[in-house]
Amino acid sequence: MSELVPKEGGRPQWSVFKAALETRGFRPSRRFGQNFLLDENMVRAIVRDAGVGPGDRVLEVGSGCGFLSLQLLRAGVDLVSVEVDARLVEITRELLANEPRFRLVEGDVLASKHVLAPTVLAALPLDAPWHLVSNLPYSVSGPVMACAADLVNAPASMTVLVQKEMALRVAAQPATDDWGPLSVRLQVDYTTELVRDVPSGLFWPRPKVESSVVRLTRRPEPWPVLERRALSRLVDELFQRRRQSLGRVLGDLCTPREVAREWIERAGLEPAMRAEDLDLATLRRLVRADPREPDR
Repeated sequence: MSELVPKEGGRPQWSVFKAALETRGFRPSRRFGQNFLLDENMVRAIVRDAGVGPGDRVLEVGSGCGFLSLQLLRAGVDLVSVEVDARLVEITRELLANEPRFRLVEGDVLASKHVLAPTVLAALPLDAPWHLVSNLPYSVSGPVMACAADLVNAPASMTVLVQKEMALRVAAQPATDDWGPLSVRLQVDYTTELVRDVPSGLFWPRPKVESSVVRLTRRPEPWPVLERRALSRLVDELFQRRRQSLGRVLGDLCTPREVAREWIERAGLEPAMRAEDLDLATLRRLVRADPREPDR
């Protein structure tokens, strides 16, 4: 019987996992953002933060050694977990060999920066609610959240442990340095909440950055798809020059430049306003007044 089979109420000691990792020649990868949360109380707290329970469908990205996976399954969820590192896949499969509600997808979660991998998409429900709950690898945290939010059947919630800098960007408010394209793209469809900080001493290896749990909850009335995609294009253009005036930035986007003045007037805005100061409602007015989007 494998030493990695979990005991009732807990998991095997970290020393057992560390020995299994060493046997496989494992060394944590910066490229994959591999920092394992060892503290079981904190792992259980993240499951509680997510608010998931029996019968809920959950996607986990980066199963690692399966610590969060195990607690999610004990909460009663149906879990799909994605892991890119074949050595960690072996360990997770041993730990969760007796779990009928667990499916492990081996490979990269992303096909590209803007698209989830086909194997991941195939494992997600087409029309039933689902949730993203993960200790997200730092290297893919932003793209994973943005790609998930852009799906036709986007997650009902996302509860993720990420680098604190990323959490602050996700939950940022207008007129702050953290407010940017990712904040806008996610907050269009989700309310955001910074839930808790997680001390670096609870991880192995110990990261050099701070970490936080952030929770995103799907709004009851998300933006229409075409309007959301038009917003995504516009914020990319605006935030490249976030501290310049709207009049100047939009003037460079329009031919002739006078079109920009009409655009700003139609949106009821002032040319001197700056992109970094615009909230979601203001950005929506700007999107709807965009003369370059005649089909909306």
